[in-house]
Amino acid sequence: MTTRRKLLGAAGGAALAMFGAMPALAQEVTLKLHQFLPAQANVPKLILDVWADNVEESSGGRIKIDRFPSMQLGGKPPELMDQAIDGVADIVWTVVGYTPGRYPSTEVFELPFMMTNARAVSHAYWEMFDKHMKDTEFKDVHILGTWVHGPGLIHTSDPVETPEDLEGMKIRGGGRSVNALLTELGATPVGMPVPAIPEGLSKGVIDGTTIPWEVTAALKVPELVENHTEFTGKALYTLTFVLAMNKEKYESLPDDLKKAIDDNSGLEFSVFAGGTQADSDGPSREMALDLGNTVITLDEEQTAIWRERAQPIYDKWIADMAEKGVDGAALIEEASGLIEKYTPQYQ
Repeated sequence: MTTRRKLLGAAGGAALAMFGAMPALAQEVTLKLHQFLPAQANVPKLILDVWADNVEESSGGRIKIDRFPSMQLGGKPPELMDQAIDGVADIVWTVVGYTPGRYPSTEVFELPFMMTNARAVSHAYWEMFDKHMKDTEFKDVHILGTWVHGPGLIHTSDPVETPEDLEGMKIRGGGRSVNALLTELGATPVGMPVPAIPEGLSKGVIDGTTIPWEVTAALKVPELVENHTEFTGKALYTLTFVLAMNKEKYESLPDDLKKAIDDNSGLEFSVFAGGTQADSDGPSREMALDLGNTVITLDEEQTAIWRERAQPIYDKWIADMAEKGVDGAALIEEASGLIEKYTPQYQ
């Protein structure tokens, strides 16, 4: 009887030990994803939610991602990268240019008339990030995706066809390169996060803005301006984005949960994100046309004038990069080559 009691006691202890270990085996992790757009905007709805849902599914429900749109965790859009670094949020989606000069190598993709289509440029961006930026400029975060939006264009109250038409206008620019271009063309660039654009237009703080078509619907830009200027061939500009995760949070995860995140991130996700964002340009453009707005599409000859006026931006950027110890000319050559390589693949 004594031996039987000991065996039963041992078995019961083992069962309790196993029961106690079960929560560790089925560890659940909740991650906070923070970003600046309303939940119904295209990027949250078509990209970030898809990514988060896929991660949750791949983890067997062990990862839960709480989504916080419109800066609901506090702060302003330019603070998002620091929120990821400091752990205020576990994951952030942001415009890299909201912290100008901090991640200088990404700016090569934002130079005037570099981008062909969002999928090709996002592919090139991820490749160069993985090669040049991962362990240097972005060493303080774990990057999950890198991508660009579709062709950037100009939305204005008064029509713009020539560079001279911009002279004296106050235009919201999305990053250092486009702001430098606006200055070169005689406009006054106004730094302003995307959510502030509607108020800026309605109050006359700005006369126009540079953004891609896809986000104009959520911001009601076609209701606030009547003219939209597009370019033929390579786009006037684009902006770079990152989906970034707190490094310590990522490294604290067990390997299988890291895999759930990794399997849904990286190159393939970056191309998907850029392409999905660009695919949303069409419906927003149609909305502007339905409102009776004027869409000015500059032909190759007209666009060439803008390209020529933009050339000084390259020289200034290369000189600026040299001061930071970065070979800007080499980055331009590499980025241009990769974009040329991948563009046919995504046409």
